[in-house]
Amino acid sequence: MDIQDWSLLTDLYELTMMQGYFQTPQEKKRVVFDLFYRSNPSSASFAITCGLEQAIEYIKNLHFSESDLAYLRSLNLFTPDFLDYLAQFHFSGTIYAIPEGSVVFPREPLLRVEAPIMEAQLVETALLNIINHQSLIATKAARIVWAAEGDPVMEFGLRRAQGPDAGTYGARAAVIGGCIGTSNVLTGKLFDVPIKGTHAHSWVMSFPTELAAFRAYAKQFPGACLLLVDTYNTLEQGVPNAIQCFREMKEAGYDLKGYGIRLDSGDLAYMSKQARKMLDDAGFTDAIISASSDLDEYLISSLKLQKAKISLWGVGTKLITSDDTPAFGGVYKLAAETDDNGQWIPKIKLSNNPEKITLPGVKKVYRIYDKATGKIKADQICLADEILDENTELVLFDEEATWKQMHLKPGTYTVRDLLVPIFVNGECVYQSPKTMEIRDYAQQELSTLWDEHRRLNNPHTVPVDLSLALYELKQKMIQTWK
Repeated sequence: MDIQDWSLLTDLYELTMMQGYFQTPQEKKRVVFDLFYRSNPSSASFAITCGLEQAIEYIKNLHFSESDLAYLRSLNLFTPDFLDYLAQFHFSGTIYAIPEGSVVFPREPLLRVEAPIMEAQLVETALLNIINHQSLIATKAARIVWAAEGDPVMEFGLRRAQGPDAGTYGARAAVIGGCIGTSNVLTGKLFDVPIKGTHAHSWVMSFPTELAAFRAYAKQFPGACLLLVDTYNTLEQGVPNAIQCFREMKEAGYDLKGYGIRLDSGDLAYMSKQARKMLDDAGFTDAIISASSDLDEYLISSLKLQKAKISLWGVGTKLITSDDTPAFGGVYKLAAETDDNGQWIPKIKLSNNPEKITLPGVKKVYRIYDKATGKIKADQICLADEILDENTELVLFDEEATWKQMHLKPGTYTVRDLLVPIFVNGECVYQSPKTMEIRDYAQQELSTLWDEHRRLNNPHTVPVDLSLALYELKQKMIQTWK
């Protein structure tokens, strides 16, 4: 779907609320909305924020075409003056965001939208759709890549994705999360990322013999000859035929690089060990053994424990669909509005579920690193005018159990303000890096986590605390709410 056609990618109630604001004094009010999430996906202790580039393009192209307006008019819901307003619509607000590829944690504003209330309301649905989906897939990819322990991981889930957009943008997110490439050619074209692939069982089945199929494929792609060996009998036929093909290529003078076999069924640990021995005995010690077959981080981790001889992992369905956690769960909540004098007034949403009580006010997020190791100690959510001084003692405390405290001495920690300006008064002031550059940045970000934070089961959580000023503001608003 062309991003330029995303203006109606919204829930109906965004437009009906807009018209309600348009017909009342609320029209002139400016507000702050925070986009954040409440819990990490896939049993992780972190997430990777992703999708900002598409969010920027959406905001840049946000306008209502004649076709859009004609459709809205046909619904008989909207007044002529409101439709006239939409005809001239453009986003004039300010947006701060945590850059793509960053490690993030629950409750932190991934985006902070400051705008007239109608504009801030309209962009809610699309921003959530974009950020939720790609952050989900990038996080899943980061876990799978971690489980592979340095082996390359390739994404190839397009045929199982929930539609073309999910397959295309999901592949982009998977690469940002750490995959070395994707099978999705459109993703390769759009985002200049490596595309990779082998061949299907149908290729082998279409030839008189398996060896004939391998020879034909090797002739076409001698520099990327990965042969799928499990069409008939992996160890008794497939691997020996692949070895015969490799021998013939070598005898013909080909410099064998990036060659090997792919396993797509059976006991991958056993098959890979036997195939490795056969390849090594034949002199092809540098041949790749790649594996697929419904892999995820848990199966890859198990195969690693079993000393499987797999050096390249192809992950499809369970990555592109985030099989164990199908939704990221990001939300978009009002945090502040202006009074008659243009001053920010904090807003809070209360709930019988404590985790759904929002954080009031205009906020920033500080990341606090251990100076000696560069690892993350904690994050602190502060009010926007607060400044952390690395030369003073910093006391962090648990919001629910305030006696649990972390005291950081001056000079032992460093801080970074995570939110950066993206749009200022409607003008984009941020240049999105290329996808592979974001991938490199994400790998740097992941390196700031301790191993205990990245383990697959029961990971240690990173503290995300409130500043004293924000904590007191929240408690005051809870106690004085009417």
